[in-house]
Amino acid sequence: MISRNIFTDLVMMMVLVALQIFLFNRIDIAGKYTPVIYTIFVLFYPFYRNLYVFLTASFLLGLAIDAFLGTWGINAFATTLIAYFRTIIFKTSTEVSSDIFSFHNLQWSQFLFYIFSSIFLHQFLVQSIEFFKFDRFFEVMLNILITSVISIIFVLIYTLAFKIKEKV
Repeated sequence: MISRNIFTDLVMMMVLVALQIFLFNRIDIAGKYTPVIYTIFVLFYPFYRNLYVFLTASFLLGLAIDAFLGTWGINAFATTLIAYFRTIIFKTSTEVSSDIFSFHNLQWSQFLFYIFSSIFLHQFLVQSIEFFKFDRFFEVMLNILITSVISIIFVLIYTLAFKIKEKV
């Protein structure tokens, strides 16, 4: 396993931004649903690392996505917010009451709940800020749900390919 440090975090952020912008944003499922994979950085960032470095890196990741998409900070806000609430989401996903977090100890249902909650919150923030109008409420909610499910599928493929649940 590669040791995580700021350099490897920056490389991972650049790779995820490039994949999101140049590959995944070109994938349109049913003409309007695009998978979001850059949240992998936030989801699987080690819990024991410095919180402020993590929040700053999450903000910069979202800001990089915003710079390419021209979305004026929406992704930076959503990515930073899920990074901030990640510990709370993880604690609600499990029955563990200690401050020691590990994906290795999770059951698959708990792991899926953690991923779904995080991605759904991210998509809810991004799409409700970007597209929300009261007359389109159900359309936006359906878009959030479908995009979340599609993103979860790609995150699970990543998880299985790199065996994240066993390593982190």
